[in-house]
Amino acid sequence: MENKFLDLNDTTYINKVRNNMDFDNVTDNLKNSLQHHQFGVLWELNFKDKLHEKGYDFESNFKILEVCNPKQAKNVLDKNLVMGFLLPCKIVIYEEKSQVFVGLIKPTKLMNILSDDSLSDIALQVEKELISAINEACNPLSFEL
Repeated sequence: MENKFLDLNDTTYINKVRNNMDFDNVTDNLKNSLQHHQFGVLWELNFKDKLHEKGYDFESNFKILEVCNPKQAKNVLDKNLVMGFLLPCKIVIYEEKSQVFVGLIKPTKLMNILSDDSLSDIALQVEKELISAINEACNPLSFEL
């Protein structure tokens, strides 16, 4: 049996945007853009800080934001409680080779894990909003934050 792993450069599953801003500016822009799109940041993990706190050297900025649109989360959970295992959505901001990237695994692909077609429209709507928020955060001239 062949093992299949998720290719994090495959745009079928991943939406990833590179930009020219510094890490902190991108993070701040993203939080503002998410709010504009009705998503709240529920939790934030800065791996660089957390690993340093635990005594490990890790020099790259790498942050995970867990984000949620409460109305959409309720809609998903009303249709299928098991989908709660996949909530909230995660957005990653990281630096690699002096460039900052923002990305997420597409909600439409995550919903496919449980093969529940009743959630397709919600997943697509959430995905579009999150991708718009990311694009606006990474291209602030296209959106007034």
